Amino acid sequence: MIYYDKVSKIYPDKSVALDNVSFGIEPKEFVTIVGHSGAGKTTLMKLLIAEDYPTEGSVFLESTNVHNLNKKQMSKLRRRIGTVFQDYRLIQNKTIYENIAFAMEASGRTDHEIAADVPHVLELVDLAHKIWNFPHELSGGERQRVAIARAIVTQPDIIIADEPTGNLDPTNTFEIVRILKKINEMGTTVLLTTHNKGVVDAVGGRVITMENGKVIRDDKSGKYIL
Repeated sequence: MIYYDKVSKIYPDKSVALDNVSFGIEPKEFVTIVGHSGAGKTTLMKLLIAEDYPTEGSVFLESTNVHNLNKKQMSKLRRRIGTVFQDYRLIQNKTIYENIAFAMEASGRTDHEIAADVPHVLELVDLAHKIWNFPHELSGGERQRVAIARAIVTQPDIIIADEPTGNLDPTNTFEIVRILKKINEMGTTVLLTTHNKGVVDAVGGRVITMENGKVIRDDKSGKYIL
């Protein structure tokens, strides 16, 4: 269970990113968070992994307030969360294998585990044939699929996908949605932020709509409504 409890985030310039936001997410849910640019979607994700801190309120993962953790505890919690970004964040001078292996090494996995799991996770995203390529040799859609493979290879409980289709054409966009849905069906909680109506309608699950830092709708089986 993830729970945002009366969370507000106000930046030093007095701009309000979040305004008294409260909602919960159950394990294994697929939740799409929608809203125009600046609505507060990315701030919600940053607070969950403690890349930022709330001005007021608390963010819980199960019974743990994530902002009360020390550095070692936070590192352990972050290993339960895989993150996919719009800009991929791949290491350009490493092969696809090495990019994913690097994430596994950081979480303490052995060479044997890496050798077994990297090909498996690339099969899951239909990129086993690109294992020794470099990022610059891949299309945007393929790079994003590598980013998803890297996020899920350590078998996290939660995947955060922050505008993962923002730079992709419609065909690659729906391939990413298909993969995220498949990951969710395997038991992983997925939080997806987007402003793409087609993505929201393709997912078809719970939709939380944000506007000016507030949750204005929370629909169990929603569509994009703004």
